[in-house]
Amino acid sequence: MCAPTGPEVFPGYSSSAMSEAVVPDALVSPAVGSMYGEKAGGPTVDFSYVGIDAILEQMRRKAMKQGFELNIMVVGQSGLGKSTLMNTLFKSKVSRKSVLATAQEKIPKTIEIKSISHDIEEKGVRMKLTVIDTPGFGDQINNENCWQPIMKFINDQYEAYLQEEININRKKRIPDSRVHCCIYFIPPTGHCLRPLDVEFMRRLSKVVNIVPVIAKADTLTLEERDFFKKKIREELRANGIDVYPQKEFDEDAEDRMINEKIREMIPFAVVGSDQEYQVNGRRLLGRKTKWGTIEVENIAHCEFAYLRDLLIRTHMQNIKDITSSIHYEMYRVRRLNENNTAVAHANGIPEHHLAAHEM
Repeated sequence: MCAPTGPEVFPGYSSSAMSEAVVPDALVSPAVGSMYGEKAGGPTVDFSYVGIDAILEQMRRKAMKQGFELNIMVVGQSGLGKSTLMNTLFKSKVSRKSVLATAQEKIPKTIEIKSISHDIEEKGVRMKLTVIDTPGFGDQINNENCWQPIMKFINDQYEAYLQEEININRKKRIPDSRVHCCIYFIPPTGHCLRPLDVEFMRRLSKVVNIVPVIAKADTLTLEERDFFKKKIREELRANGIDVYPQKEFDEDAEDRMINEKIREMIPFAVVGSDQEYQVNGRRLLGRKTKWGTIEVENIAHCEFAYLRDLLIRTHMQNIKDITSSIHYEMYRVRRLNENNTAVAHANGIPEHHLAAHEM
């Protein structure tokens, strides 16, 4: 829009009167107030400013009101520090053991899926965090098909969301129980992946974002750790396992550059601790040993900080977007095709007619 050039743009209206009419003081928003300067003759207006950038503030306010949801699944054998790591990540007691502490937990005979939700708030931002634990995974003598209950749970959450979505009178905001990320804990053997690890990640990477971590990495020397990480990356490539962040979902060159650095670090060698210690006058989370304190957030000691940044500070929204637009969408398309096929069979429509129609 061009600024008025003559003394009278419209008959009967002076330029000063028009300025007051177009932008009365009461309507100048705080977001764009800096665009308006004051001179001796009254306020001057930047007529080239439209205000499109104000959408960012509108989105921020709406998001702050609604809050956020994040659903994280942790999978691994007992004793690998899953609960401790989750407590360390969110600096609060969000683990299964913290809430449901018992005198002595028995190893379940089958895999149990346990979900615990918490409302977390930081600097006015509210988030509903759900931690899904899988006690019993990999603890049996025969672990054949032990991934099936986990796969069923993930698909059940997709199904619940789909049923809410296709309701005629659906909710304005559908509760999201879909698993956004699965942290898979690899035992710190220092050698290679077990067949169980390969089979689980190969199957589950097709339905959920998997982030593999080497648990209790302080049991390995730095040389052993680097060798183990390199070996795992080779095995993931050899078995066609795509862990998060997947290459095909890089949106542009900048994303590709950032994600390549992350892919070179995977799996993250992590150490978890919810114990605080005093080291050189600083309070920090760590594990105390006879030869010193392992600092959880010190990148020279372990890669916990990189994992936290990926899950929370840099890629949380992307993890949720991929869950919704890729994994859930694939499930949705498959289920709706199944429903269409079933209806067609019930109506006596030949299958080749249906296939031709879908093409």
